[in-house]
Amino acid sequence: MKIEQLYTSCLAQGAYYIESNGEVAIIDPLRETQAYIDKANSNNAKIKYIFETHFHADFVSGHVDLAKNTGATIIYGPGAETTYEIHSAKDNEEFKLGNVTIKALHTPGHTLESTTYLLIDENGKHHAIFSGDTLFLGDVGRPDLAIKSDLTKEDLAAMLYDSLREKIMPLADDVIVYPAHGAGSACGKNLSKETVGTIGDQKKTNYALRADMTKAEFVKEVLDGIAPPPQYFAKNAMLNKTGYDTFETVLKTGNIPLSPEDFEAMANHEEALVLDVRRESEYIKGHIPNSIFIGLHGGFAPWVGALITDIKQPILLVVPEGKSEEAVTRLSRVGYDNTLGYLEGGIESWISAGNDIDTLESISAEEFADRVKQGGVNILDVRKDGEYSSMHLEDAQHFALDFINENMNEVSKEKTYHIHCAGGYRSVIAASILKARGFHNLVDIAGGFGAIKKTDLPTTGFVCPSTL
Repeated sequence: MKIEQLYTSCLAQGAYYIESNGEVAIIDPLRETQAYIDKANSNNAKIKYIFETHFHADFVSGHVDLAKNTGATIIYGPGAETTYEIHSAKDNEEFKLGNVTIKALHTPGHTLESTTYLLIDENGKHHAIFSGDTLFLGDVGRPDLAIKSDLTKEDLAAMLYDSLREKIMPLADDVIVYPAHGAGSACGKNLSKETVGTIGDQKKTNYALRADMTKAEFVKEVLDGIAPPPQYFAKNAMLNKTGYDTFETVLKTGNIPLSPEDFEAMANHEEALVLDVRRESEYIKGHIPNSIFIGLHGGFAPWVGALITDIKQPILLVVPEGKSEEAVTRLSRVGYDNTLGYLEGGIESWISAGNDIDTLESISAEEFADRVKQGGVNILDVRKDGEYSSMHLEDAQHFALDFINENMNEVSKEKTYHIHCAGGYRSVIAASILKARGFHNLVDIAGGFGAIKKTDLPTTGFVCPSTL
């Protein structure tokens, strides 16, 4: 028996490769699936099953493409309805994979069809669970994504309480926990940075598994402090239910080099968004006017999903040399399949063609401190709510970058804003969005709050985020 966790940091997502006696199961695959096929082929094995723990909202799964290319059966939990062929498992149904068995444990709560898969080894021992978004390390899945007219988040939270206590907590303490996500995912509140644990450890450390916790207490604690879900979640869940264009088609149509002339003509004709995915330092020095910055080196795909509201938006890319395929791939992971091409030769070719560029003023934390002391500085903090509540500059205005589209009326084009986040990535994203909408009096603070704290500017007292 072989188990491999295939973790993608950008999405904080874990897919799983399980192999036994020449047969393979893939759990929660990414959009691009060739790597799974190659891995199986290299081991002279065949992919037999594709297990989906639930209808994912934070990424587009590769299950449809993988099934088409391998003939493997897609398995969802009870009640799952799709427009393509699946096997909807019954609770406690078992699936043979070589010499091992995978048992479906229906664990509704995060979503109605959510299912945990229990791996039983060759000797009949319970070896591991693949818990999807039902159980994370340090947290559990948010129960507010599958609300219906007759089903509230409180109803789903109550289901999750029962699922954890009836299906997962009775398992032996040494059973390994392989969750679908780790720290950084918006599918829970306080996920651990660890990506593998045990049932026993979670019983000791996970607040949601306290033995003396009542259902009412669980519902209250699980729902407390949940931020609104990113706008793309519902759209990704629908794609996972209804299917999508093949990844090969998306890559073929999106990874096309365009001359500056063709790039500009297509941007105008298709009303395409120009997305600059270079480093923030490069964007600051020079970028195409009205382009949006979201760098590949950060949490690229989730930020695209949170900030670009139209999932079918035509997109043109400005990329570092050799990074066009990566950019198209990572966009497709969250369902942004309408990439039209990239600027061949990068920003240098744009400049050589005689086109205008724009810049963004960026200053050090020390210079920022000097300006604040002189008075009249408008400070805009775009960190998350919890970061701001934990500690912030005393005179800062705040709204989280996640919800900048809903907060545009809180800023004025007549004012100059000095913008900061924690380290400098998100502030440049925010500035690029504001610039594209006609806000030109903007100053980025290099190094963000991490650098600002080292100055003598007054801040609020530190409050541990876990106590908020």
